[in-house]
Amino acid sequence: MGGEFRFDGRVAVVTGAGGNPSLGRAHAMLLAQRGACVVVNDIGFDPDTPGYTGRASAEAVAAEIREAGGRAVASTDTVASGEGAAAIIETAIEAFGRIDILVNNAGISIGAPFDVMTPRDFERHIQINLMGAYHCCRAAWPHFKTQGYGRIVNTTSAAMTGFASQAAYATSKGGLWSLTRALAAEGGARGIQVNAVSPGAFTRMVSAMLQEDSPLLQHSQASLPAELASPALAWLCHEDCPANGECIDSVGGSVQRTFIARTRGISSPSLTIEEVAAQWDAIVAEDDAETVGLATHDTSDWKIRPYAAENQDA
Repeated sequence: MGGEFRFDGRVAVVTGAGGNPSLGRAHAMLLAQRGACVVVNDIGFDPDTPGYTGRASAEAVAAEIREAGGRAVASTDTVASGEGAAAIIETAIEAFGRIDILVNNAGISIGAPFDVMTPRDFERHIQINLMGAYHCCRAAWPHFKTQGYGRIVNTTSAAMTGFASQAAYATSKGGLWSLTRALAAEGGARGIQVNAVSPGAFTRMVSAMLQEDSPLLQHSQASLPAELASPALAWLCHEDCPANGECIDSVGGSVQRTFIARTRGISSPSLTIEEVAAQWDAIVAEDDAETVGLATHDTSDWKIRPYAAENQDA
């Protein structure tokens, strides 16, 4: 691979891209700089998420891209409903005639101990962070299938591996990682590659969640510009990228891979509780652990019950 990686002729949708600073804005700007036509999506302000000051502006970021010589339009529809997501994707079709890339970046994060977080706020994390990505994928998927090509990058988080006072956020991001894997398994044969990026940067979300004297906030502001998280995401969006079903960490210029592994464990035809206890060290030993791949095998012989017609979309 040589030369500059570009996106000329490609159309990208980036949700949650109107903030400044924000990961979405950085992603949208980089894709546009490399030739992509971009739909910049952002609702502007969520009054139910505490800590935010000022408003994000999809139009301001789109104008910034156009002023720099790129092509971009704004969308202010919400990802939190099927209708809103359909309108976001339709904005790309109307403005540019197609969609090739979907970056599901929109999300919320409220930090609170598990027994303090309200059920409503827990559900809002699922509705926006997980279902928002689902709705956008669902709206874009038919277009990707028809053209036999698509790139989806979902925004996960290191919190999904376990993070105190982040149960709601972690749950939504862990679910999104599983959705990423499932769609990758289903879409790969159709030319649709689905990956996840786990970024870290100084953003409006970080500022809204952390107190001003937080060492984490100060470190983020000093050392983690959002622009350093975007190159890895852009590579996952590129037609030359072979990845499918991967999770790539991208923080402050450092890039790593997060993956699922399974230990060798033990096998016993007469397993007992006592044997599990006695063999526990062998069960959890990471020596010779294997990476868990995508389940892309044919399931036609499983005899899965037909999906009920009344449950299908009209």
